[in-house]
Amino acid sequence: MSARFRFSALIVIILASTIYSAGQDTQKLDKEYQSAVADYEAGNYQQAAARLESLLPFAPNSFEIHELLGMVYASLPDSDKAIEHLKTAVQIKPDSGEARTNLGATLLRLGKVDLAGEQFRKAAALEPNSYDANHNLGEFLIQKGKVMDAQPLLERAYTINPAAYENGYDLAMSDFLLGKLDAARTVVRALLQQKDAGELHNLLGQIDEKDGKFVAAANDYEAAAHLDPSEDNLFAWGSEMLLHRTYEPAITIFQKAAELYPKSPRILIGLGLALYSRGIYDKAVKALLAAADLNPRDPRCYLFLSKAYNSSPLQADEVVERFRRYAELEPNNALAQYYYAVSLWKGERVENSHVDPGSVEVLLKKAIVLDDSLADAHVQLGNLYADQRQYEKSIPEYRRALELNPNLSDAHYRLATDLVHTGQKESAQKEFAIYQNLRAAHLAEVQKEHEEVRQFVYTEQTVNTERP
Repeated sequence: MSARFRFSALIVIILASTIYSAGQDTQKLDKEYQSAVADYEAGNYQQAAARLESLLPFAPNSFEIHELLGMVYASLPDSDKAIEHLKTAVQIKPDSGEARTNLGATLLRLGKVDLAGEQFRKAAALEPNSYDANHNLGEFLIQKGKVMDAQPLLERAYTINPAAYENGYDLAMSDFLLGKLDAARTVVRALLQQKDAGELHNLLGQIDEKDGKFVAAANDYEAAAHLDPSEDNLFAWGSEMLLHRTYEPAITIFQKAAELYPKSPRILIGLGLALYSRGIYDKAVKALLAAADLNPRDPRCYLFLSKAYNSSPLQADEVVERFRRYAELEPNNALAQYYYAVSLWKGERVENSHVDPGSVEVLLKKAIVLDDSLADAHVQLGNLYADQRQYEKSIPEYRRALELNPNLSDAHYRLATDLVHTGQKESAQKEFAIYQNLRAAHLAEVQKEHEEVRQFVYTEQTVNTERP
């Protein structure tokens, strides 16, 4: 948000009548004002304030002095005095869009958002053809999440001054968020002629990805990462490869990113996903364990850790410990209890130690109480009962799971098996038939996993409407 101030070389005219009556040297006081301007521009705010305060008694109604004093106190910062003088300047010149812009920018910095917006709107109404007025109000509306309202203002500012980088970036982002992909792409490419910046290539990658131009998007993200190997740019590049199942490059990118940003949970989750998707399960588990330690409450980490652990149970103790911690941190989270139950059960079986069915049963039942729609919890509880040959308990759990999700092939198979044990052969045959059909459509499960990866990427790769 920009706030500007124009310094008048003719302050002597404004002061003249008061100064003459006071018998003061007008040239001396004008020089003092110009010195205050120089102090402000040099960052000597205390000295500028002292000079201006000494001038104020001679020109108490000077717009320029109050305006500059407001800007000086805003820079010190002294919020009360800044607002006092900027408001006075607006009262003296209520038709000054610039004065209202400066007041609005200061109010915004102080967190007085609604009051700031009021000033920006008045500035835009006073100066509809002003770049600053349109840009400031547009940027303010973006920060309020009103992208649709902001876009026309930013577009008007762009028409007035297409060379203004900040406004151009905001306009391109607004067009992108509103689905105006061609317009957004045109603005970004024009900005790239001015400045070959990583953030522009990243935004162009988002535009091309949304437009289905996946090869172009990958090239955009790569260019962004080379120009600026930030965490955001490396994550975007690696994610693009991961989304489109180019796993080897994704692994390489995320490994490099993990070296540069070892404390980034999303980078480590991305690495774990790439390794898992490539079938390198042990390393995938290690990466996801590290991510879980960095952000123990991140539910996405545990979703993918549970998948990787199913294929690589060699690190059972470490995995069970992370799930135990997650369950304790989130006692009212059904998935947290479910993950802990399944990891505990699987881990104990892998280690050939005694399985404590009671502990697993308690956790699974707790998960179901917290969220009865969790189909997988019903399946696992059914499996637990079936292993104990308690078919009168396992069958209802499988049936409940299939009510929630009829496409659970393993639930159909286990239900069919238990129905055979209880002599219900005709019903069992129906379940076996459904199981066979679902297995034939196994690609649906593969697609589900891919959608989970896509969801992780899209929720992490958030679009920033404010430039850093």
